Amino acid sequence: MTAQLKKDTWTDVCQLDDLVPESGVAVRLGKTQIALFYWPKTGEVFALGNTDPFSSANVIARGIVGDVQGKRVVASPLYKQHFCLETGQCLEDDAVSLMTWPARLEEGQVLIHQP
Repeated sequence: MTAQLKKDTWTDVCQLDDLVPESGVAVRLGKTQIALFYWPKTGEVFALGNTDPFSSANVIARGIVGDVQGKRVVASPLYKQHFCLETGQCLEDDAVSLMTWPARLEEGQVLIHQP
């Protein structure tokens, strides 16, 4: 999926039906790949960079989601580092994190904020 890039606004990137509960889906926003994760119990959507910083492969959306130390995380499918869905912080290496974007659901659409 490719979304239109708008300046300093909320951008519609996909429909809620395109997301898989508690799993990742990759979208493109301009030239940027973003991994979206949907938590249906809380109605939250998390948007993180899809590029694994340890391998430079665009695979984060294919990672396994879970809970580590009370944090919702995605484990990279390549080297298994865990990234917090809320902050993008790598749990195994404090110097590494994924980009994050504010995301929300509105009338069945997934929106990402681009400053």
